[in-house]
Amino acid sequence: MGLAAILEVVVGSVDSDPAAAKGLLEEMQREVRRALTELQELANQIFPPLLEVGGLVAELRAAATRAGVPAQLDVDADTSPPPEIAGAVYFCALDAFERASADTPVLVKVRGEEGALAFEIDAEAHIGTEHRAPHDRVEAMGGQVTITARDGRTTVAGSLPLSR
Repeated sequence: MGLAAILEVVVGSVDSDPAAAKGLLEEMQREVRRALTELQELANQIFPPLLEVGGLVAELRAAATRAGVPAQLDVDADTSPPPEIAGAVYFCALDAFERASADTPVLVKVRGEEGALAFEIDAEAHIGTEHRAPHDRVEAMGGQVTITARDGRTTVAGSLPLSR
């Protein structure tokens, strides 16, 4: 039952059956919380909020924690890419975090190199080498991505120009 329909039933039953109305309000509360969680997840898929507030390291750390993946982050402290560049790197790392099984160590390195932002994501497992949407984002921004898998490891390496 939708929230508006539940609310109509609550309004109609407040006087005649307060216990039922209370139960319906509790159901509405759960539904609103679920909807807010889904909305937050959708917003994170569009643009992660910590990128602008806390930077790439904070967002990568949060994504690894959500995925249950132990991540080692090696991000050059002098690197402060524009949010859209940081977002592209983030989504490549997020893809690796989400495809790695829980407790699979993942190393993320990010460096500024001669007008570009270079990154390498190394997972201690085979997580697939198929071309995925996050990598398309990098290429759409003029960057490049390579994916290699050998000896039970998967490495996603790439670079993005810092100016176009």
